[in-house]
Amino acid sequence: MIVDKAIYAGGTRTDIDGDISDAFDLARSQGECFVWIGLFEPDEAEFELVKEELHLHPLAAEDAVTAHQRPKMERYGDTLFVVLKTLSYIDETSDIEVGEIMVFLEKDVVVTVRHGAGNPLGPVRRHLEDSPELLKHGAASVLYAVCDEVVDRYGLVVHEVEVDIIGLEKAVFDPSARDVTEDVYSLKREVLEFRTAEDPLIPVLQEIVRGRVSECGSTREYFRDVLDHLLMVDGQVDAHNELLNSVLTAHLALLGKQQNEDMRKISAWAAIIAVPTAIAGIYGMNFTHMPELKWSFGYPLVILVIVSISAFLYRRLHKSGWL
Repeated sequence: MIVDKAIYAGGTRTDIDGDISDAFDLARSQGECFVWIGLFEPDEAEFELVKEELHLHPLAAEDAVTAHQRPKMERYGDTLFVVLKTLSYIDETSDIEVGEIMVFLEKDVVVTVRHGAGNPLGPVRRHLEDSPELLKHGAASVLYAVCDEVVDRYGLVVHEVEVDIIGLEKAVFDPSARDVTEDVYSLKREVLEFRTAEDPLIPVLQEIVRGRVSECGSTREYFRDVLDHLLMVDGQVDAHNELLNSVLTAHLALLGKQQNEDMRKISAWAAIIAVPTAIAGIYGMNFTHMPELKWSFGYPLVILVIVSISAFLYRRLHKSGWL
């Protein structure tokens, strides 16, 4: 589906009334301008015209339609192809939703293809249109703005993950809290998914910053700022992963400690119960030649012995911390 299409010349926008072919022809005929076409989850038929106009390699067109690519930067002839993973945090489930934005960049053409509900590019387009000086850098300004928005969203998501980790830490050391092992593993899986989205983007931005992408030569300083933010996020993700490992280790240690305490209590009560069980077992064998059976106080004496030994064991076990 075509979300938006416009021509930008001298930092100002001009709407396009015709189809995509008219937009490409108009941009190439005017000279110092570029056309930006935004697509959302196009099918093969919708993307076929873009493929023909840009003379895209079949593999690039296939990637744009099917998605599920890793962050990368590739070149197909005159077209630069960049894939970015988008992340959005779902408050209700504490999950991280992953999407994709693909950017096809030429000197006078930019095509963005978005998959997933996260990171809509409408705000990015409006921000660029409010920054004519940035738009004057040409089509590369769109790639910068998209990268900047995606990385800024990473920063918001990493903050939400940090809040979740703090909550888990409190739950781990709360004696009345439920078992949070599953929650720790679930959040760790989200953090690892976060890493697979942001980590491969670092070498992509480094290539641009080092001046190895001719299309982005005039915007290297902007991309350097995005790279700095991404490196900071990457460090936070690594720290969160290590912290989750520590939380899980502490949680398992506390569970093991609790299990040991439970076993000690069970063993202590078993030792106490063994006393009346053993004495009752002896007298339950119906021996008739036991002299105390003929005493008037034989029965109370046996009860007293049982109570005394059991009380002595309880006191000693309680004092030693087993009960």
